[in-house]
Amino acid sequence: MKTGIITTESYLNHDTGQGHPERADRVSVIIENLKKNKKLIWKKPLKFDPKYLKITHKPNYIDEVENSFPKKGLHFLDGDTIVSPGSRQASSDAVASIITAIDSVVSKEFKNVFCPVRPPGHHAEKDKAMGFCIYNNVAVGAHYLIEKYKLNKIAIIDFDVHHGNGTQNIFYDNKKVLYLSTHQYPFYPGTGASHERGKYNNIFNVPLPSGTNSSEYFYAYDHLLKKIEEFKPKFVLFSAGFDAHINDPLANFNLKSKDFYEITKRTLKTVNKFCGGNVVSILEGGYDLEALKDSAKRHVDALIEFN
Repeated sequence: MKTGIITTESYLNHDTGQGHPERADRVSVIIENLKKNKKLIWKKPLKFDPKYLKITHKPNYIDEVENSFPKKGLHFLDGDTIVSPGSRQASSDAVASIITAIDSVVSKEFKNVFCPVRPPGHHAEKDKAMGFCIYNNVAVGAHYLIEKYKLNKIAIIDFDVHHGNGTQNIFYDNKKVLYLSTHQYPFYPGTGASHERGKYNNIFNVPLPSGTNSSEYFYAYDHLLKKIEEFKPKFVLFSAGFDAHINDPLANFNLKSKDFYEITKRTLKTVNKFCGGNVVSILEGGYDLEALKDSAKRHVDALIEFN
């Protein structure tokens, strides 16, 4: 089986304004680079049942978001989360991408999938937009696995340099989902301390200091992998942020592009015996274009090798 790439062009129309770090070029450089690899199979997201969005986010929040998309210009959902007329389709397609990806892996169409989409999702809480995120794409994916496929052991691995407060918020009291995060701390968004463990010990935060280098990171990541082994997930979702790179302007970690290959490879090796390689990854952060392009490629290289 092959590795799939699921995305669509609507991300181009999610306009965040001049100078905003979460811009269309982020996804464009990833896609242009991945298209050089002839081993990948490309697919567009299919329509999805909105009930899965309503399981993840409160109905009044969804209504608020849907009513916020302007007919022209820009609208602020919070201080740095901006929507434009094209954001409606882009945000819907981002959610649709992870649902289509999950269906494609469960049906054995693909071995695994990467979704280079925007807007990202892991800061979006049940009832709040935050940190460039509108809907929590990976959380909708986890709920979809629970509701559609009746899975009760799903691991979400978030290696974005910023803690996924939204994903933690949504699954804090859900024993079917293990949320694991490595992130700079203390740092934006202020959550992610090691004592934040969830109602069922289903939150595993690995806070790391500014300046963390590769060897320090992997020493800590090994603890995360041990937690995953204890949980024995049936499906794994990556919140794939590449802003822990040394060149990223929005954080202060010192990882290299090749480290994202190693993160992915070590994780796949660990989880394969539990989930049979059932893995879907979706883009979160990463704001230096060259670093993002190369790091995402290394991540996908590891997914391909595992086929």
